[in-house]
Amino acid sequence: MRKHLWIGILLVGLVGCDKTYLPKPPGYNRIDLPAHAFQKLSSGYPYQIDFSTYSRIEADSFNLHEDTWVNLNYADFGAKVHLTYKRIGNNFDFKKLSNDAFRLTSQHQVKAYGIEEAVMITPEGYTGVVAELTGEVPTQFQFFVTDSTNNFLRGALYFNTAMKNDSLAPVIEYIKADMVHLMNSVKFED
Repeated sequence: MRKHLWIGILLVGLVGCDKTYLPKPPGYNRIDLPAHAFQKLSSGYPYQIDFSTYSRIEADSFNLHEDTWVNLNYADFGAKVHLTYKRIGNNFDFKKLSNDAFRLTSQHQVKAYGIEEAVMITPEGYTGVVAELTGEVPTQFQFFVTDSTNNFLRGALYFNTAMKNDSLAPVIEYIKADMVHLMNSVKFED
């Protein structure tokens, strides 16, 4: 009996002690997203938009001489939506502005798994073009809204982090919904 007990303990010890150790993969941070809420842009711009109350308007520090360019800073998410506005006229025609927007999107083809584009008509009757990029790209969502005769507003989403896009997916989807709302709220001043 005693011999069987020692053999049993020895077997349990040999089988129970596995020398292979596999570390657990790192977990993702929990991201609590607030309900969508919007506010109107203050006057003084040649366009009106509804933007998220969870972002704040900042002047674009890249081009300070462009007083109609703004950033929507989502500080809690480490993200910014860059909005650039151009008046269509002598220096900027619709073809040049739209080609620039498509060129800026296509520059991400090196790292993008795919770029899906769609055309939409806003409630004001403006044309909007949306580009959704997948893969490890610095901008996952870009758009422009235009009346094609006088006004051109372009937006692009950027994150201030080196995190992988799959871990940012809930935040990307949240801000994309805000950007679609923004596009549908655009109204250009006469």
